[in-house]
Amino acid sequence: MADKKISVMERVRNASRSVISGVEDKDIEHWVHIHIMGKTYRVPADLTIMQAIEFAGYRMVRSCGCRAGFCGACSTVYRREGEYKLRTAMACQTRVEDGMYLVQIPFSPAVKPHYDLAKEAYEASAIMAHFPDIARCVSCNTCTKSCPQDLQVMDYVQAALRGDFKAVAEGSFECIQCGLCAIRCPAEIVQYHMAQFVRRMYGRNGTPLETNLKKRIQELEERAFDEEFQRVMGLGEKDLREIYTEQQRSREVY
Repeated sequence: MADKKISVMERVRNASRSVISGVEDKDIEHWVHIHIMGKTYRVPADLTIMQAIEFAGYRMVRSCGCRAGFCGACSTVYRREGEYKLRTAMACQTRVEDGMYLVQIPFSPAVKPHYDLAKEAYEASAIMAHFPDIARCVSCNTCTKSCPQDLQVMDYVQAALRGDFKAVAEGSFECIQCGLCAIRCPAEIVQYHMAQFVRRMYGRNGTPLETNLKKRIQELEERAFDEEFQRVMGLGEKDLREIYTEQQRSREVY
């Protein structure tokens, strides 16, 4: 029998069981001690940093986001007991360790410039006009070491200095805007805002418009789907459920 496929959210729910429903001490086999706001707490060893903070009694209202490692909201810095090095991570995807000293960051204190893409010249000068800070890069690679996505941040900062929009866009494609690169940067560069600007510029000016997209836009303008839309809007709940179920079956991957 094939192993049952478990979704990401299912794993998050299972890991959060002790926080959501509560468990007795006797049901926890392994414990660790962590430090939050200077106070020591005992928490189950299999929790993420976010879950452990909540298990300790803190209510996560901000800096929690999607809770599954995709939104970049739960930036955290921590030190291990006996270590000088300051580490960075996403609190929802990093498991607690014994002796962790934890600090949550409510937001990344980095100013984002305002711009109109339609009025920007597609050249290196546009990057430098809004992000002159990248010229301060000292190639220390601290930004790369801080990235929870393991992106080569310093490399695409250097690409931005060269005006290579494609290299920046591709190198930063999986950036989740957590801001840890900027927080740790000794040159006070706002790498993630710069990369977002370049990706937008590259998407607007550096990539050809997809043929199928042009076709679909034309179809929408000609109201080609109005009749089908009205038909679907007139269906009852039972019919809609059947259509939805059939669509999901056709998309299943075994």
